[in-house]
Amino acid sequence: MAGVNTMEKKLAEYKCDTNEAVCLKLVRFPEDVDDDGTTFHPEYSHQIFGDDEVAFGYKGLQVQLFYTAGNLSTLFKVKFSSRVTETFDCVEPDDVESKIREIIPAGFTCNTDDFVSLLEKEANFKPFGTLLHTYTVHNEEAGELTYQIHKADITCPGFQEYHERLQTFLMWFIETASFIDADDDRWDFFLVFEKYNKDGETLYATVGYMTVYNYYVYPDKTRPRVSQMLILPPFQGEGHGAQLLEAVHRFYCSLPKVQDITAEDPSENYVKLRDYVLVKLCQGLPSFATDKLHLGFSADMVREAQEKLKINKKHARRVYEILRLRATDMSDEEKARDYRLEVKKRLFGPYRKNQRELAKMRKCLRPEELVSHMGQMDTQTQHEELEKSYQVVVEDYRRIIERLASQA
Repeated sequence: MAGVNTMEKKLAEYKCDTNEAVCLKLVRFPEDVDDDGTTFHPEYSHQIFGDDEVAFGYKGLQVQLFYTAGNLSTLFKVKFSSRVTETFDCVEPDDVESKIREIIPAGFTCNTDDFVSLLEKEANFKPFGTLLHTYTVHNEEAGELTYQIHKADITCPGFQEYHERLQTFLMWFIETASFIDADDDRWDFFLVFEKYNKDGETLYATVGYMTVYNYYVYPDKTRPRVSQMLILPPFQGEGHGAQLLEAVHRFYCSLPKVQDITAEDPSENYVKLRDYVLVKLCQGLPSFATDKLHLGFSADMVREAQEKLKINKKHARRVYEILRLRATDMSDEEKARDYRLEVKKRLFGPYRKNQRELAKMRKCLRPEELVSHMGQMDTQTQHEELEKSYQVVVEDYRRIIERLASQA
């Protein structure tokens, strides 16, 4: 038994956390290749290495996936200090290389010198598609940096191959990511690039992107649905997500055939970002004027948000609640109570549905079955959960209001 435990301990030394082992880089200059400061790591690796996010069979495992900053030409190398087969003949290591090859497209190099030579071609890389929006961000070290947002589609020369390289990042940073069928012409692609100078030339670095699918709505409309959105980690926290979402929203608002704009299975962070962008867009509409907010959520708000900004009723309601909170003196007990009841009225929807279900159950369930279901829908618990939901919502709303104030 002791021998088995000893063996397990020795084998455990050959387990590596794949979120730490995978090393990603966006390379602009040759010196970036050996600079650990430019390395970033995945948030997730379960889609490639399994739920435990572990690779077995190596000590000191390092999976290098380095990309040129613009065109995303790729260097792929697997390095390790020792392999389990050097000590244990009967134990096979995981085939790490094959797992990575499943997600990265052909055309990568495994030679660092060849990769560095590809950097010289970066000057030839230009953003795909049509320029939609240009903006600047102040950087403490570099001063004013300029960014561009472009709209592309699969017909742009070279874009399909570029997109295949770009979408590999999804696997590392979106928990439930999957690759899309980019051949479908109903996909729109929106890309963010940073302009930077190198040896007197203007070059472009990939910052992030969004994919949107245009669904048909009877009889003659479309409903663009955001499918994927990613700002690459070196650029996160600088406001690029908001710039991208706002630019995309404004683009679709200009198209008469668009019914409204939605998102596929949005994450909590995406919902917060969308709230911020939609409030920013709606706060200038007459129906959302400060003197209208205390009168409640109105049909005018629904109509104006839909007609002018392609915002559906559900999203317009959240915008109204955020703007009303901003306009409400929460130190005034009566005004605070009115606001709380207004938000809870919306939040109560699922609980009201439970009550209707319970009424149906009373007609068809035996008493002992009914008791078990009633336990799940206890009124006191409902009130407690409703209050918790309200507090979470208001906390999120306050952060959006603070962000709006900081941008004013």
